[in-house]
Amino acid sequence: MAQKIKNVYRCTECGFESAKWYGKCPGCGQWNCMTEEIKEVAPQRSSLSASNRSSTRPVAINNIDTTEEARYHTGLTELDRVLGGGIVKGSLILISGEPGIGKSTILLQICEYLGQSLRILYVSGEESSRQIKLRATRLGVNSENLYILTETDVQNVMEQIRCDKPDLVMIDSIQTMNFTDLNSSPGSVTQVRECTNALMHTAKALEIPTILVGHVNKDGAIAGPKVLEHIVDAVLYFEGDRQMPYRILRAVKNRYGSTNEIGVFDMGDSGLQQVDNPSLAMLSGRPIHVSGTCVTCVIEGSRPILAEIQGLASTTGFGNPRRMATGFDYNRMSLLLAVLEKRAGYYFSNLDAYLNVVGGLRLDEPAADLAVAMALVSSLKDVPLSEDAIVFGEVGLAGELRSVSSADARISEASRLGFQKCILPHHNLKQIRGNHGGMQLIGVKNIKEAFEALAE
Repeated sequence: MAQKIKNVYRCTECGFESAKWYGKCPGCGQWNCMTEEIKEVAPQRSSLSASNRSSTRPVAINNIDTTEEARYHTGLTELDRVLGGGIVKGSLILISGEPGIGKSTILLQICEYLGQSLRILYVSGEESSRQIKLRATRLGVNSENLYILTETDVQNVMEQIRCDKPDLVMIDSIQTMNFTDLNSSPGSVTQVRECTNALMHTAKALEIPTILVGHVNKDGAIAGPKVLEHIVDAVLYFEGDRQMPYRILRAVKNRYGSTNEIGVFDMGDSGLQQVDNPSLAMLSGRPIHVSGTCVTCVIEGSRPILAEIQGLASTTGFGNPRRMATGFDYNRMSLLLAVLEKRAGYYFSNLDAYLNVVGGLRLDEPAADLAVAMALVSSLKDVPLSEDAIVFGEVGLAGELRSVSSADARISEASRLGFQKCILPHHNLKQIRGNHGGMQLIGVKNIKEAFEALAE
């Protein structure tokens, strides 16, 4: 009996399916995301007899053996840190990021180290084998255990995996893979979901770790349905500006480790280089005796990182003052400006205010509030802040400073890099243990006290 064919409309964001088109998706509420696809309805299959059904039996959790869990070290300690110690056998990992951020580069780089003991199958649907060879030569990758396959049919890819049984598979990228049985185009919601499902079953059945490269859409989210992130075991996301040298690798999801760790890399001519000391790298080239600059310390996972924040307040040439923030939440910046005017008497209502986090780092932690406020006030007053001082603390709507976590770790990192003074919330002084190299600790209760302690 021939299969029935019908047209359906599917949301590219959440995968919601409908027989008619909607301007606004009923599933996720996004606008203009319903695309038309051709769906084939397979005929109903007769139910299997009870004797032919394969069933699995429950196993007591205490009888499950986990001693043989093996992790493959990639040769990059920053990547291993984000993965939770290495690549787990049979895991499915998704690496996503903007074009040119370094996704394919880092995959080829780890092939040189992993190729010493593992057979690697690199499947490319975007580049020819010659293009990959030229990039591998530039990166210094010449492993004999690295095999290149240029294929977009996922069924052929799975057949090759079953025949060769490599130790590691890399798919670059999942948006180029397709099922020939489906009429939808490669990269559509249906193709991405079905291809990922098929690769997941192959990886779990053969215990072959598989790394997928995923594209992002114009909003910065991972392209394809949200279910794609639920299928895989780990989602790694590359952050950073392509015009800046530093790249931040962050785990958005990780079933085998923490999602709080980050890896810092430096993009150069020879590929991605590890940054073992991110704090020192972020502070390189810092101006001296210049107003509008302040140093803070944020916690990324278990790692304290020092970051330089620059603020600029200037007379506006427009009817409405401009506000611009790079590396910091715009709405949070507007809130801090309102607190500075209402509670501290620093008026920015007729001034343009600009904020920048040096190095392409993005600060989401409330502990950076005080440093942002100090940088803006320093530029407003044109008064340089102490060069050997570090600042951290959360600013409340009443202008008060609230305590933050991991104060000891922040102070220790600052002391290691030569800072002599630390401005912190008054309530955090009770939690400090040790002298931290004789660093001067100044506890303050509000923004005005902090600026008076920092001004040179």
